[in-house]
Amino acid sequence: MTSSFALAWEARKLLRAARVATLATVMDGQPFASLVTPACAPDLSLLLLLSDLSEHTRHLRAEPRCSIMVSRMPETANPQTAARVTITGLAERRIDPALKSRYLAVHPYAALYAEFGDFALWHIRPLGGLYVGGFARAARMRAADLAPDAAAVAAIEAAAVGIMGHCNADHADALAAIAGEAGGWRMVTVDVDGCDLAFGDRVIRIHWTAPVASPADVRRELIRIRTT
Repeated sequence: MTSSFALAWEARKLLRAARVATLATVMDGQPFASLVTPACAPDLSLLLLLSDLSEHTRHLRAEPRCSIMVSRMPETANPQTAARVTITGLAERRIDPALKSRYLAVHPYAALYAEFGDFALWHIRPLGGLYVGGFARAARMRAADLAPDAAAVAAIEAAAVGIMGHCNADHADALAAIAGEAGGWRMVTVDVDGCDLAFGDRVIRIHWTAPVASPADVRRELIRIRTT
């Protein structure tokens, strides 16, 4: 990996694994920060399930420009040692059952209110970002630097239902081993960067060693993780 690609890869993994984030919106020139619970679409665009009653939703309707910051836990007592990434983008409300299912796969508890009339799915198209991996490890990134290969995204997405169905039906023991904990773990998402395993309301992200391009690559990654 080149240094720039390595940083983009770290940023992508951080985004894919994020379950909580800070959303920054603006209204009448005044910035406003909110806690949100994001998910990533297969192409790494960001998904939010927002209530129309929320202040930040009203902001996005008036001004779609926004940013989202996600962060890992710090490595030391100093919070600035935490790796983090800030994404700038454009938000729009979407009616897309597939993306909504993707969101609920990693936030299953949200099914309790996802069908309420005031909740809707919002999609944020990344325009760029800033990754900070700790002290002296920062890089600005264009959307093209962050985005996964479109052909690879399409190939994995076309095979995703089959991959998940096969793993859940025939390899429950392997999924539990990959999760590192006994239980009825199921694969609920799979993409070019990894997969998500769920057991009840618990969802964990499993990263590949590098982005994959085909279903065969996914199989090799699952075997590698299972045997290491």
